[in-house]
Amino acid sequence: MRLGFNFVPSVYDTPLDEFLAFAAQYGATDVVLQSSTARNPVRPPGVVPGEDRWELDDLARLREHVESFGLHLEALENAPSAFNNQIMLGGPDRDRQIENMIYTIRNIARAGIPIFGYNWMPSSVWRTTNDTPNRGGSKVSSYDHAKHLNAPLTHGREYTEDEMWENLEYWIRIITPVAEEEGIRLGIHPADPPVRSLGGIPRLLNGFDAYKRLTGIVDSPSNAIEFCQGTFAEMEDAADGGIYEMIRHFGERKKILYVHFRNVSNPGPTFHEEFINTGHVDMYRAIKLFRDIGFDGVFVNDHVPHTIGDTSWGHRGRAFANGYIQALLDVAKR
Repeated sequence: MRLGFNFVPSVYDTPLDEFLAFAAQYGATDVVLQSSTARNPVRPPGVVPGEDRWELDDLARLREHVESFGLHLEALENAPSAFNNQIMLGGPDRDRQIENMIYTIRNIARAGIPIFGYNWMPSSVWRTTNDTPNRGGSKVSSYDHAKHLNAPLTHGREYTEDEMWENLEYWIRIITPVAEEEGIRLGIHPADPPVRSLGGIPRLLNGFDAYKRLTGIVDSPSNAIEFCQGTFAEMEDAADGGIYEMIRHFGERKKILYVHFRNVSNPGPTFHEEFINTGHVDMYRAIKLFRDIGFDGVFVNDHVPHTIGDTSWGHRGRAFANGYIQALLDVAKR
């Protein structure tokens, strides 16, 4: 089990080199770099250049740059929405996007990056507000599903669960053999928030059974899970110890690629973010469980509260979360 940081190079004021130095100074061995898939169109896509696919030279250059800081690039997470939105929605440009994604995933693997994490959320992550008061006047994001029941359609019409599952299964059956051939592992992030539908788009990966269905489409090490523990902890399935059962089930089957190790207030359709040590999940119990099932991947902090004097990326909040994870890892490894 290893310690990491994750970062979206194009979204925050912090330059990539400053982030990499920060990660190395605070004891990380690994990093996960993300591209923005937010609905805000002014955000550049960012982790590497490319209008609809990523090139091998750019990816190899990025990996080598990360390594120059003494760090390992464990995963790239997400692609710009223009890379795969038609794949998710079964749009007219689906086949062209699939060819470009095959090209991109081959290049990620050949550049020496072992994991590609992505999501099946055409309308991205939703929150109601980002300034809910928390401990000592800190601010956190929160979600109240009742306030989004009549949200306008995000993609022009209502989509059904059946067609969204059909699109996902079509993609998984095509891409998994490619990933196996290239020796790369692919993992899907859960729907955040894990509700049934938002803006006319079903949020497919919103519970335990949905992930069992996903991993059963093609039973392969390359068809796996980007385990955002914070989002799994938002699921109704996480109540009454269900979060630990999900960790055990997928961990024992080697389906968990890396972990967004964060905490939330409670399971259910209304919740708020928390400090890593104040949510409903016992993080010490969780990390011991990861140890017991033989997990050997990376833990990264994620979605930290905004504290006094902090940066947009949250250097102070992430340093706190990182130190807490590092201490848990030290204890769990004894």
